[in-house]
Amino acid sequence: MMREDKQLLMLTHLSQLLDLVTGIGGFIVPLIIWLTQKDKVLGMDAHGKMIINFQISMFIYSIIAIPLMLLFGLGILILIIIGLMVLIFPIINAIKVSNGEIPSYPLTIEILK
Repeated sequence: MMREDKQLLMLTHLSQLLDLVTGIGGFIVPLIIWLTQKDKVLGMDAHGKMIINFQISMFIYSIIAIPLMLLFGLGILILIIIGLMVLIFPIINAIKVSNGEIPSYPLTIEILK
């Protein structure tokens, strides 16, 4: 039997902000929550996949931005945009989840379906 737990879904989105403190915690913590709760919490499977896809996408974009730094500093601009996205979208989506809305992460590559 699955239970509804908006607080845990909200916390899963906010846990991505651990990247700002630990460097990799924003990937590992949501991954652990998703893997352990996807069969117990209603909607956790979809939210977990969305978060992991977003995290992997931002990592890929960061790797692409590194060589672009040599090209007129374009990579620096891309890294700033990525930094803002990983700060702002987890907060926006946590608020959406608490209001019962469907969250979304732009520019996400759908790796897990």
